[in-house]
Amino acid sequence: MGYRVAVVGATGAVGRELLKTLAQRDFPATDVVALASGRSAGSQVSFGDDKVLTVQNLETFDFKGIDIGLFSPGASVSAVHAPRAAAAGCVVIDNTSHFRMEPDIPLVVPEVNPGALKGFAKRNIIANPNCSTIQMVVALKPLHAIARIKRVVVSTYQSVSGAGKEGMDELYTQSKGSFVNDLPTPEQFTKPIAFNCIPHIDKFMEDGSTKEEWKMVAETKKILDPDIAVIATCVRVPVFVGHAEAVHVEFEGPITVSEALAALRKAPGVAVVDRREDGGYITQVEAAGEDEVFVSRMRKDTTVPHGLAFWCVSDNLRKGAALNAVQIAETLIAQGHLAKQAA
Repeated sequence: MGYRVAVVGATGAVGRELLKTLAQRDFPATDVVALASGRSAGSQVSFGDDKVLTVQNLETFDFKGIDIGLFSPGASVSAVHAPRAAAAGCVVIDNTSHFRMEPDIPLVVPEVNPGALKGFAKRNIIANPNCSTIQMVVALKPLHAIARIKRVVVSTYQSVSGAGKEGMDELYTQSKGSFVNDLPTPEQFTKPIAFNCIPHIDKFMEDGSTKEEWKMVAETKKILDPDIAVIATCVRVPVFVGHAEAVHVEFEGPITVSEALAALRKAPGVAVVDRREDGGYITQVEAAGEDEVFVSRMRKDTTVPHGLAFWCVSDNLRKGAALNAVQIAETLIAQGHLAKQAA
């Protein structure tokens, strides 16, 4: 039994990763269509080791007969075309921020809240969470199950690929230019990103938080537990791929380091690399291209009665975007939601 799949935004960094992930996981697709804006129509993208897809125009594409749409074209584009695809019978899994906080649209991380998928049919749209939220809740879920979480304080160290290909190009150009005294004017970021850290991702809000920080708060509550208090500081760092997070968790009751590590080692999607020695932890460079959420440096937080601190790293283009979306599609199939739509 196979499915017809459309990848929307196929020429972008996440779109290409979606195509790569579908092929690597041998997703049961009888047909895969690559879609992008009119200016990219006619170009070609790779699918698997030996296939090339010709990009079609999203604006004129008819979604009738498409079973699954994996969307990553930008929020304003999804706002227009995701409902159009959903109305044609295509189940949309949207990677943009546009639908995430709408109450009748599930916001899903399969390892954390797969049961939320039961409500997808109301609008035929499922939202993929923010990349930084996904890796954090994957690590928090097994801990929340054994000792309820009261509060989370997180600082993120987010790679430039979170801003797309343009962000990666800017880091490369600025890094190269810095060695010949020719540092270009920042365009994608508010300050130079080469050899720098910028505590500003997305727009500023009235309370002084950025939209990225607000997303981590609101999405964690929707996915994991509305009673968890979250405060985030999100920082863009000069790394091409991979997000890292320093996470401090306050629990309602006692939990030991060994209990936490044991729970994480059993958890799906988590890899624990925690050796108290030089190099006994995972960094962004090592996480790039990997599927897991890596947890390292687990230790007791003595500033609160019941606290732990840990380091969390994941590939933001894979688990933070493409992989999570494909896993949602796989979960829909496993739960029997798409059986009737298969070709």
